[in-house]
Amino acid sequence: MEPRLKIFILCLMTVLAALVSSSAHAQVIIRDTEIENTFKSWITPLLESAGMGDESVNLILVQSPEINAFVAGGANIFIYTGLINKTETPEELIGVMAHELGHITGGHLIRGRQAMERASYESILGTVLGIGAAILSGNGEAANAVITGSSSLAQRRYLAHSRVQESSADQAALKFMDSAQINPKGLISFMEKLESEEFLPAERQSEYVRTHPLTRNRISILENKVEQSGDLSIATPPSWSDEHARMKAKLLGFIDPGRVQWTYNDSDTSIPARYARAIAKYRENRVDQALAEIDSLLALEPDNPYFQELKGQMLVAFGRVAESLPYYRKAVTGAPEASLIRIDLGKALIESRGGDDSLREAIKILERALIDEPRSTRAHRLLATAYGKLGNEPVAKLHLAEEAVLQRRLPYAKELVNNALASLDQGSREALQARDLLADIAVLETQEE
Repeated sequence: MEPRLKIFILCLMTVLAALVSSSAHAQVIIRDTEIENTFKSWITPLLESAGMGDESVNLILVQSPEINAFVAGGANIFIYTGLINKTETPEELIGVMAHELGHITGGHLIRGRQAMERASYESILGTVLGIGAAILSGNGEAANAVITGSSSLAQRRYLAHSRVQESSADQAALKFMDSAQINPKGLISFMEKLESEEFLPAERQSEYVRTHPLTRNRISILENKVEQSGDLSIATPPSWSDEHARMKAKLLGFIDPGRVQWTYNDSDTSIPARYARAIAKYRENRVDQALAEIDSLLALEPDNPYFQELKGQMLVAFGRVAESLPYYRKAVTGAPEASLIRIDLGKALIESRGGDDSLREAIKILERALIDEPRSTRAHRLLATAYGKLGNEPVAKLHLAEEAVLQRRLPYAKELVNNALASLDQGSREALQARDLLADIAVLETQEE
């Protein structure tokens, strides 16, 4: 190859890698037990109305100032923090959930579903943004979207709905909310917030409006349907408003701590305000103030597992890992189904320098967490670390391979599995797991051809 051509290709690859990294960091997955449990409690009545099981849909939080929500990679609803920030009531956010559920039940987004069933949420998001397509498939338009610093083109092509599909999802949403006895006014009020964008140039519209065609006629149809059959007198449970307020406060504290003091004045002693202040001080590394704030919240709600989790998180971040363990343990006791907190406890145990006993306990906790979090790349990475520290390199490589499969790094995953198999007892459970993983990789390679 001509030396100049080689240099050009290397430079282009470097630029692409930097741009992809920048795009990926602009929109990232947030995993938070408290918010996910709130989502689950809100959508469960809608799922029952749709005749679906309460574990049949995953709700995934994406950190991005964009106003957007969409379905991708199967029954996965992605909700952007920018959209949550735009909502003023829980009914508005529930209305969006109901609408996206309408897309799922209507089968409006099934492209690529099979190939993405065994993928991390990060991998699905990367595909939707066009990052994966640009690098792996050679799609010129998608690659151009990344090169120019914008994934909007690829995203709209993957997610865009027709007006017929939007109408169908609207009708399904109203039906689900009516059957679940949830006030439908939130769906309409949220759409009215975005109505003014209808006449803006496409580049100035939110992603939600770009991919979910919004018109005054569509809103009028919804209003007429609600007037005919909806019950606007239905009251939302008070706990939902409190959960919505805490959700917004928590996200603000973590994502934009500098804005907390302007959003919640010093005279606001509500729990959401105090929650936001505690998190903001933690994010700003004001150690003593952050710990004092979380201690004051624990004095008010000593059994709140999310406050216990936050204190554990603070102590780990402040380098006091061993002190975090009792708080993480209390959090797991208070929320026994919270696999994300279990993963954090496992990480703390690994970092606590408690010796082999702590590592074995971490492995037990992390393997339990994987039952409910099979897509967790983090759990597999931590298990690889724990097994590696115990000197069990073959099993460590198996977990690194599981991580690589979820990240769609299939050749690397295959290499890791084959290396592990060479050292494993061929009749062992781990060897069987390795052969099963090789079979899964072969299927995934076929699907991605």
